[in-house]
Amino acid sequence: AAMAALGPIMCRALLPPPLLRLGRRGVRALRRSPVRVLPPEKERPEPTEARPDPPRERPPQPAVERSAAGPGLWYEKAAPGDRRLGKVVTIAKSKKFRDNHGKVLLEGLRLIKDALEAGAVPQTLFFSTVGHLKELPEAEIKRANLVKVKFEDIKIWSDLVTPQGLLGIFAKPDCAKMTYPAAQLANSLPLLLICDNIRDPGNLGTILRSAAGAGCEKVLVTKGCVDPWEPKVLRAGMGAHFRLPIIANLDWESVPSNLPADVQVCVADNKDPGTRAKTTSGLREAGGAGSAPDNLKTPVKSRPKAAPEHEDEEGAAGIPELATQCYYEDWARTPVAVVIGGETHGLSVDALDLAASTGGKRLVIPVVPGVDSLNAAIAAAIVLFEGKRQLLQRHRQEDNRQKF
Repeated sequence: AAMAALGPIMCRALLPPPLLRLGRRGVRALRRSPVRVLPPEKERPEPTEARPDPPRERPPQPAVERSAAGPGLWYEKAAPGDRRLGKVVTIAKSKKFRDNHGKVLLEGLRLIKDALEAGAVPQTLFFSTVGHLKELPEAEIKRANLVKVKFEDIKIWSDLVTPQGLLGIFAKPDCAKMTYPAAQLANSLPLLLICDNIRDPGNLGTILRSAAGAGCEKVLVTKGCVDPWEPKVLRAGMGAHFRLPIIANLDWESVPSNLPADVQVCVADNKDPGTRAKTTSGLREAGGAGSAPDNLKTPVKSRPKAAPEHEDEEGAAGIPELATQCYYEDWARTPVAVVIGGETHGLSVDALDLAASTGGKRLVIPVVPGVDSLNAAIAAAIVLFEGKRQLLQRHRQEDNRQKF
């Protein structure tokens, strides 16, 4: 800038001889920014700012090994802190998670084998030894992610006293898509079970097991019962979930649509035969078979409030009258459904209404005076197997008539 201010004459005087010969071109050369000389392309280093970020290294994947259970069967070894293992506990404890994601947790070789044979879809199987895979159908478990874990880890997750080292996450089974055992279908009877207010997981599982053993056609589980896919219910059921259809979470409005058209609905009750139905206060003293004495309490929402002086009349009018008889008397007609109430909340008014609308009866299991009512699971087994006996006897009589 200083040289430009001196003018063209002084610039000529100050310029060295080589630039004087260049004239104006030399002056313009001084004003230009210096040019960086670059080495050949092969030797040219890459600018630091232009270098791309180095590729991120993937975390080491679990080692994949070939299983001895069969050719083409692969499994993974779980790395420490594998997140998939935490899902097991979540599924086991959260009904909301099971419902929202459509997954259930099964534990034990027998239960998982029954589920696979019935057509349940496995998603992930956790096992402690490869020998467990040899006892499962290879074609079915190929569809699942097989993950080998330490037995100590499975022992932490398991609720069993003696864990077997085998856990499975399955898609929640759809009874319409299941394939039940041929022997179960061959011995199925027109006998149905309706569970009402069964809150204890052990009781519901045992009831389902009895229903499968008696040859029930299906089981309906109404709202207010414990989730049939809870792990404790599954353990107590001993595979019953995969031997007969179980339709859960039904409201009473949809129960009739899941029953045969000409069905008769009976309710199990421990009310003494011949005792006349009393008012609402009297009904509170009569429990369902296998239920506590307050078994027939009507839910508060389903009973309208009445003035104290009219409580008895309206309570008696709101609960239907049903004929009462002992469970071993003739009541099983084709087809028939039995309602079993829970031990705390007992039979609902909806169950009694349904029984009354089909001409059903109260079935009583007599016990020694002073003895409390039977456990719900025990009462269900007694009534269901008696229903089986009566149905088989009726079928034999019809066969004999046809022969003659």
